[in-house]
Amino acid sequence: MLLAEGMLMEHTNQMPIETVGHRLAASVSLPGSKSISNRVLLLAALSEGVSTLTNIQVSDDTLVFVQALKDLGFNIQQIDGASCVVTGSDGRIPNDSASVWCGSAGTAARFLLTAVGIGVGTYRFDATEQMKRRPMHTLIEALMSQGVQITSETGTFPLKIITKGMAGGHIQLDASESSQFTSAMLMAAPLALSPLEVQADVRVSRPYIEMTTTLMAQYGVQVAKPQDDLFVVPNSGGYKARDYAVEPDASTASYFAAAAAVAGGHVTIENLPLEASLQGDTQFLRVLESMGCTLSQHGSSTTVTGPGPGGLKGITVDMVDISDTMMTLACVAPYADSLTKITNIAHVRGKESDRVHSVAAGLGQMGIRVEETESSVTIFPGTPVGATIDAFGDHRIAMAFSIMGLVTPGVVIDDYNCVAKTCPEFFTLLEAMTSQTQERTGR
Repeated sequence: MLLAEGMLMEHTNQMPIETVGHRLAASVSLPGSKSISNRVLLLAALSEGVSTLTNIQVSDDTLVFVQALKDLGFNIQQIDGASCVVTGSDGRIPNDSASVWCGSAGTAARFLLTAVGIGVGTYRFDATEQMKRRPMHTLIEALMSQGVQITSETGTFPLKIITKGMAGGHIQLDASESSQFTSAMLMAAPLALSPLEVQADVRVSRPYIEMTTTLMAQYGVQVAKPQDDLFVVPNSGGYKARDYAVEPDASTASYFAAAAAVAGGHVTIENLPLEASLQGDTQFLRVLESMGCTLSQHGSSTTVTGPGPGGLKGITVDMVDISDTMMTLACVAPYADSLTKITNIAHVRGKESDRVHSVAAGLGQMGIRVEETESSVTIFPGTPVGATIDAFGDHRIAMAFSIMGLVTPGVVIDDYNCVAKTCPEFFTLLEAMTSQTQERTGR
């Protein structure tokens, strides 16, 4: 069993993790990518025609996104939990007024706030306290430069938007805090009143921008890139509907791959290709490879074979492009034979939590020496001890430290329900993986 004695601690929001005690031999089928799901939901909604989307992620972030689209008047019919039919609006925001709840979803807050800029009407946006702490000012300033009126008493949510469309032309965007600012402007750009050039110094999470432009092309809009920081988007033609099957979430896959690294044995991530994926976070598997894991491809699936404790090597790695997996690496690092240094991650301090601090605090509780700077964290090898880990309401902190619990006794995840943000079934999948291993090994 994954849970200690097969149950949660009474009257708490705590999840005890039970060690597996053996090498892994398992395969996992993961839900769809959140990043792809919320992009194709928006592109399909703005398209001409009808799109059927399959294997979309079903999580707090995607459910908030779908409801927000419905509140804006878009026609989305759910077939089953992971599939839906979207009837496109042909480049319009159907309702000229709406109240939109973004929850804690950065994609909803950034993508939909920008999307309504192409409309004609008055819209109100609000979000959770967690989302209110995340950066928005750059995007607000960019939209206001396009003629969109945005007012707020606090500088963040709640926001009131009055718009008669985005002007187009040339816009300069500071993309140092989040790649979502650039993606948001690019997806709305084809529907501006005139062609739009977006000049963005994309310093963080560049693969997410490439994901956005690739998906835009698949929905009929080609983004030109005459220079590294300049994106030129036409405003003729608009998006064309198409059916789309979302690939498994690579960020979530990082935890199951890490399980193989620390426990030893092998885990196959089904239907997640190593090189053909749209998701930059698949490159986390290459990071594990540099630490001593072995990767193999079987059709569209990828298998990670790990040496387990004592067989991993410490590394120094720049994770600016795959920073959503930074916490996963930090929780593998204590089991390596030398220190691991993760650099270029200052921007993750503005995520669901200050992730550099959250990681350092959790590892410190487990007796691991950590050195933290503004933009890096260095983790020294050691023998972790059990602890109750504060997830700081951050799904990725909760999931990453759960992997340590597979090999270190006494790990308890506090506020474990925060994993619902992107993977409500995380602990069920983790238990299924260890149970599958036990059946195969006769344990």
